[in-house]
Amino acid sequence: MNRELWLLRHAKSDWHLNVDDFERPLNKRGKRAARQMGAWMKQHQLVPDFVVSSPASRACETAEMICAALGLATQAIHRDKRLYEQGLAGLKAALAGCPVQAERILLIGHNPALEALLIDLAGNAAMPDTDKLLPTAALARLIIFCEWHRLKAGCGDLLSITYARNLPGAC
Repeated sequence: MNRELWLLRHAKSDWHLNVDDFERPLNKRGKRAARQMGAWMKQHQLVPDFVVSSPASRACETAEMICAALGLATQAIHRDKRLYEQGLAGLKAALAGCPVQAERILLIGHNPALEALLIDLAGNAAMPDTDKLLPTAALARLIIFCEWHRLKAGCGDLLSITYARNLPGAC
């Protein structure tokens, strides 16, 4: 059975506040981008079976806005500390713990780990020629050819990357 993994980088955060990195919230532009991405996902019937998010404030806010747009309860968001500053190994460990029956997983996290996971699973040759692979609020969709606990390099194909800045109404 083929599965889909959707990697969503959190939306733009507010660097002007004097708070710890973990507590940094979304800024106005980030909130708008998260809502637009959620609306786009709903329009394209991209509703995940399982949502896992970094527990950092900006990732949780992004997850909550996406879930609201998709009609999912915020209780559907599984916060996993391995998605915050634990790199590629942390992301793979978090995915290994996802339900085996979940066919579509939405993972909301941070760079550089998300880009590393994307390249690891789909290969560098599949990546678009761009200076920033996953800017804020970008959504990468992959087909995965194995179970979540068996993820290894090259076990996926990149379907698409959607950039919030290119969505209708984006600024």
